[in-house]
Amino acid sequence: MTPETAVRRRAHAAQPEWGRLSGRLVLVNLSILASPAALFALSLALGGGETNLQVLITLGSLFLTFLVVSGIGLMRLATTRYRVTDDRVELHSGRFFRSERSIPLDRIRSVDLTANPLHRLFGLTTLRIGTGEQSAAGGRALALEGIRTTDAVELRRQIIERRDAGRGAAPVRQDGPISELDWSWLRYGPLSVWGVGGVFVVAGSLYRTLREMKVDPLELGVVKDLEHRFGSVPLWYGLLVAAAVVVVLGIAGSTGAFIESWSGYRLERAEGGMFRIRRGLLVTRSVSIEARRLRGVELIEPIPLRWAKGAKLHAVASGLGNQEDNRRRRVLTPPTPRDEARRVAADVLVDHPALTERAGLTAHPRAALRRRISRAVTATALIAAVPVGLGLWLGPTLVTAGWITAAVLLPLLLAFAYDAYRALGHGLRGRYLVASSGTFARRTVALQRDGIIGWKISRAPFQRRAGLLTLGATTAAGDGVYKVRDVPVTEGLMLAEGAVPQLLAPFIERAPDRG
Repeated sequence: MTPETAVRRRAHAAQPEWGRLSGRLVLVNLSILASPAALFALSLALGGGETNLQVLITLGSLFLTFLVVSGIGLMRLATTRYRVTDDRVELHSGRFFRSERSIPLDRIRSVDLTANPLHRLFGLTTLRIGTGEQSAAGGRALALEGIRTTDAVELRRQIIERRDAGRGAAPVRQDGPISELDWSWLRYGPLSVWGVGGVFVVAGSLYRTLREMKVDPLELGVVKDLEHRFGSVPLWYGLLVAAAVVVVLGIAGSTGAFIESWSGYRLERAEGGMFRIRRGLLVTRSVSIEARRLRGVELIEPIPLRWAKGAKLHAVASGLGNQEDNRRRRVLTPPTPRDEARRVAADVLVDHPALTERAGLTAHPRAALRRRISRAVTATALIAAVPVGLGLWLGPTLVTAGWITAAVLLPLLLAFAYDAYRALGHGLRGRYLVASSGTFARRTVALQRDGIIGWKISRAPFQRRAGLLTLGATTAAGDGVYKVRDVPVTEGLMLAEGAVPQLLAPFIERAPDRG
C-alpha cells in the first residue's frame, strides 16, 4: 500500500457516516393510499350505496396518482443519504437522476423543523436548511423529509454548533422564553377577515368535487330536506338566516385556524444566537431567525383586531429566503394584546417598550388628508356612476339605487380616509426609523437606521401639486422597502439625511443661487 493510498483511506475513515431517512416513511406512504378509499366510501354514502362509471374513473385516477406519489416517496427513502462534516452539509439522492448537493456551514441562515399530521403520527419530521437566498426556487435550501424527530433535533444542534465554531463565535447565552401562548388570546381568533371567505372557498371546492363525481349537491337528501322545511319562508328571512349561518361558520373556522396554528406557541432565545418560534397543533413548526440579521419589527393592526386592542408582530430580517418564505417565516406572535406585542418588540430589539408606539410621532400635513378625501370622493363617484349610467338607459330605479349607494358609501369612505390620515406618522427613535400608515391594516415599522441601504423617492402628479413625496427606505430585509407616505418635501429630505447621513446627499440637486 502506497503512502498516498493510506492517507486517502485515513481521511475517508475520518469522515462521518452517511445518515438515511427513517424506515417509517414506508408506513407514511402506505397511509397516503387510504385517501382514495375514504373518498370512495364517501361517494357511496352520498349516493345511497350506488355508484357509476364516472365515479369509478375519477377515484381510479386518484388512486393511481396517489400510488405514483407513494412510489416516488419510497424511491426517495431508498436513495437519499446525508451527513454533516466539519465544514458543510451534504445531501445525495436519486437513482436514475442523481443529485449531489452541499451547503457550506458558514452559509447556513436557518434550520427549521416542520411535521404534518402523518409525520407526527409516526414520530417523523422535515428538517429544512436554508441559506437565505431570495431566488424564486428558494435558493440553495436542502430538505430532509422523513427523519425521526429526535434525530432532527440532534442534527440541528450539530449544524448550529459547527457553524458557530467555524465562525469563531462564542456560545450565546440562552435566556429562555420571550413569549408563550396565553389561551385568553383565543378571543382574537374570530377577528380574522378570512373566516367568512374561507366558508365560501370550502363550499365551492366541495360543490365542484361532487360535480366532478357526477353527484348533484342540490339533489342530496339533506338539501332536499332543508328545501322542504324552509322553502316557504320569505326571501328576506332566508337570506338573513343564510348570512347568520355563514358568519357562525366563519367564526368557527377562524377560531379553529387559530387553535391549529398557534397551539404550543413559544418564542425564545435559543442556541447559536437564534430566535426560535415553535407553534402548531396538527402541523408543528419550529422556525429559526438569526438575531444578528434582525433589522427591526413591524406591528400590524387589521381593523377588527385594532378595535379589540390587538395586534400581530412580524420580524424585519434578512436571510429568510424568497418572498414566500419571508411571508411564512417572519411571524413572531399570534394575534395578541397590543401591549404584549409591543413588549415582545422591545424584548427582541433590546430597546424601550415605547419604540412602536404611535404617540409622539411627527404628524403629516393637512394636504395628506385632502389627498385621502379626494380618493374617497372619486371612488364613491366611480362606483355610483355604474348604476346611474345604466339607469339613464334602462330606467329610473337604477338611478335611485346609484344615489342611495353614493349616500351610504361616501360617509363610510370619508371615515376611512380620516382614519388613514390619523395613522400617518414618522420619527427617529434612537437607532431606529419609525413609520406608521394604513387603515384596513395599520402598520408601524421600526427599522434599524444602519440597515437602510438606500432611499426611493416617488412623487405622483397630485403629490407634486401638494408639495408632498413618499420616502421609501430600502433594506436587504423584510419587504425590501418601507415607506413614509405623503411627507412634505423638505421634511422628507431632512428625515432621510437625519436617519442615514450623507446617503442621499450625492443625489440631491440644489436650486441655483439667484441672489
